[in-house]
Amino acid sequence: MTGLRERKKAETRRRIQQHALHLFRTKGYEATTVEEIAAAAGVSHMTFFRYFPSKHAVVENDDYDPVIAELIRSRPASEDPLTAIRRALAGALRAMPDAELATVLARARLILGEPALRARQIESQRTTRELFAAAIADRGDAPPAFERQVLAAAALSTLAVAIDEWAAHDGAENLADLVDRAFAALSAVRPG
Repeated sequence: MTGLRERKKAETRRRIQQHALHLFRTKGYEATTVEEIAAAAGVSHMTFFRYFPSKHAVVENDDYDPVIAELIRSRPASEDPLTAIRRALAGALRAMPDAELATVLARARLILGEPALRARQIESQRTTRELFAAAIADRGDAPPAFERQVLAAAALSTLAVAIDEWAAHDGAENLADLVDRAFAALSAVRPG
């Protein structure tokens, strides 16, 4: 069970992110300052920086990647790596509360609409790729390092396409279902 201090920190982090996303939607990303985000969230700008190293980190950073990596590790060894990633992602998305999904949708829309954030997203996926590749390795009979990186990159690209489609249609379709469809399309490709 999470302690009171950890829960308060998580709540402060969520509050800062929610206010930042609201300000970005209403004022625009570039026009919003860290000081405005901090004031809206009821914290000092120094507190903001304890939770997020920069304004763009409010959009980029989340706690999902380590959780997903652990879910990949816990999938049955009989599943191939892509199936393990697919089921870990879809399962996590199905279990995500609606409020969290709304935050993910707001972040995805913002990233799609801001070229600078979109470019940064590509760089931040490198860290996620490393986490997923390590999770694949930890499952046991794993492919060599290069192949793990390729599988993790393919999985992340597949996820990104599903999220882009979801955000472009204002979350009209269930994200977990879109992820499943995207991975089904990837799995249908066979070497010729």
